[in-house]
Amino acid sequence: MLEILMAERGPTVRRRRLAGELRRLRERSEMTIDAAAERLGWSTAKVSRIETARTGITAPDLTTMLDLYAVGEDRRVALHALARAARKRGWWDAYADSTPSDYATYIELEAETASMRAFDPLVVNGLLQTEDYAREIIRAALMALSPPAEIQRRVEVRMTRQQLLAQEDSPLNLWTIIPESALQQQVGGREVMAAQYAKLVEESERGNVIIQVLPSAKGAHPATAGQFAIMEFREPYDPQVVYVESMTSSLYVEGEVEIYRYTLAFDHLRAMALDPQESRALILSMARQA
Repeated sequence: MLEILMAERGPTVRRRRLAGELRRLRERSEMTIDAAAERLGWSTAKVSRIETARTGITAPDLTTMLDLYAVGEDRRVALHALARAARKRGWWDAYADSTPSDYATYIELEAETASMRAFDPLVVNGLLQTEDYAREIIRAALMALSPPAEIQRRVEVRMTRQQLLAQEDSPLNLWTIIPESALQQQVGGREVMAAQYAKLVEESERGNVIIQVLPSAKGAHPATAGQFAIMEFREPYDPQVVYVESMTSSLYVEGEVEIYRYTLAFDHLRAMALDPQESRALILSMARQA
């Protein structure tokens, strides 16, 4: 069975990290959840919800748990700081009125991601889109159900996300594979596509961005089911997550076996795709023809 965390109910990245640390501290203390709950004077369900990040934890409760596990002062200070950070608002909260909760959860995960391997079967990855291309994609996806002001706010969110690639301190490492057919699709017309090709060429020159094009002639491939992104976080004890998106919902796959399958699919895709230099040459050729 897939181990999945529905995006609209997903905990923050920092809360997941704190939960994992508390679980490991209990295990190092050689306590079961039942034993820890009894000594804390809490229900087993409460301890379980905290350790699985289904609920947050107050500062007094955190202190109580750290006392039980005999945690040293330095580690204690770090864990309290992590708990405070988990309650902080992100820049995306300013767009709460036009950003669905599942998308906001994804943005927070992305902001904490160290590296991402993404396959986008229909469009250019959002982190590499021009503003005009993004506007056309968002407008089409909303199917005229939203006013222009909301479309513009969503475009602004997408453009702000792209700062992850350019930040001086630990920029996001992005490896994306784009089918040739997605690049041939005339989103917004020739001028929009010409600018989009130019941006892809420019972004491919970054040391932290790898772009590969999957030729249409390759035929069937392991990811015909759709879009996915494998996200790896900066902390070694933070497990990988695979983000999978469809038209009406999104989910996070966290099971070890399922993550391995997505990783294997990505490895097959990059082996089938043109290498980065060949991909850049193809995109330049498309730009000249635009």
